[in-house]
Amino acid sequence: MFGTISEFIDGVVDGSLSDEDVISWLVGVYEDGLPQLETIELTRKMMTSGRTIRWEPGETCLVDKHSTGGVGDKVSIVLAPALAACGMKVPMISGRGLGHTGGTLDKLESIPGFRTNLSLEEMQTQIREIGIAMVGQTEELVPADKRLYSLRDVTGTVASVPLITSSIVSKKGAEGISSLVLDVKFGRGAFMKDIVKARELANSLVGTSNGLGISTIAVLSTMDSPIGNSVGNSVEILESVEAMCGRGPDDLEELVCVLGGLLLESEGICEDFTDGASMIQDCLYDGTALEKFRQMITAQGGDSSILETDASLMRGLGLLDSGLESTTVQFGKGGWISEIDAMQIAEICLEVGAGRLSEGDSIDHQVGLIIDVQIGDYVEHGDDLGTIYHRGEIESGIAEKLVSSIGITDSKPHFGPRIVEVIK
Repeated sequence: MFGTISEFIDGVVDGSLSDEDVISWLVGVYEDGLPQLETIELTRKMMTSGRTIRWEPGETCLVDKHSTGGVGDKVSIVLAPALAACGMKVPMISGRGLGHTGGTLDKLESIPGFRTNLSLEEMQTQIREIGIAMVGQTEELVPADKRLYSLRDVTGTVASVPLITSSIVSKKGAEGISSLVLDVKFGRGAFMKDIVKARELANSLVGTSNGLGISTIAVLSTMDSPIGNSVGNSVEILESVEAMCGRGPDDLEELVCVLGGLLLESEGICEDFTDGASMIQDCLYDGTALEKFRQMITAQGGDSSILETDASLMRGLGLLDSGLESTTVQFGKGGWISEIDAMQIAEICLEVGAGRLSEGDSIDHQVGLIIDVQIGDYVEHGDDLGTIYHRGEIESGIAEKLVSSIGITDSKPHFGPRIVEVIK
């Protein structure tokens, strides 16, 4: 009925296929899957269904990163400037948060004046000048994905590995990049709950990207607990700035350095990813990543004075405005922190207005929470657990939910690194 994959995508874009026809095809893929070669063909056709970004032959080291989403995931905000500081060109097209996963664009738009709706020409000019742009997807890029995703969303066919793969890789391929690193998360706060399914998706993403000529590596990382200490929009920007001053949480720095190191290795900038990770870390500690972030904020119309993290200045800039209330929660008992439930933390942020349940929902960029502990810390009764930033009176049960999200044991827990596997 649909002919070739090429004919199918043409029909999706020009409207000659009805919603019922497209849904029928999506359900077939959801139920039966697609072989790798057909997934590559689907992705290539989606990638070229609209405009693609074209670079001059001498423009090299074009790289990007994609995460499958998590709680407190501000890695892109720190990594992209660090990569630019190492000489990479980073045309990062990002998305907004939906459900329990925060969106990079939402975080960036908490910076007063920051524009994410650059045209392709504006983005290319900015990358040529300073090496970095972080923007939203334009209507011109991958129009096939926009229609396919909207129909997948309403028909319960989102959780299909070939369809997820083609959606992600087509947009990255349209950027004209040469190397890509993927952070595929699993755990209670991730789309993929177990490592087996995460590994299946990672292998599909890597195989398809490499099949399109993009040198690609994926990591599998845990998402049982939030990344870092801050979850929200403004508060995650502030924590990102801290990370670019060499004062960020260890797990955030680990992810940034490893993912960045893998990209630098892929581009032949260093001998191996450990050397690349050291280069990225140096950029976080010597101020060069922060300077690239400052240049990007200025270029995209934002107020770069937010890079001064004095609390009074935060309020003056509107990152934490005078109408914002805060509730600090204490521990009712002492012990070792054994877990921090990422999903419960995300639900708290949704309840105070930091996230959206559907694409049209508005969000409050300033609300959120900051957790004062990490797994492996020892706390006493009465110690601060964290602070919730909210509007007006906090709803009943939210503070109790924060307390219940933290596991406490009598003995020191064993916990490993965020990244558990690398797939090439």
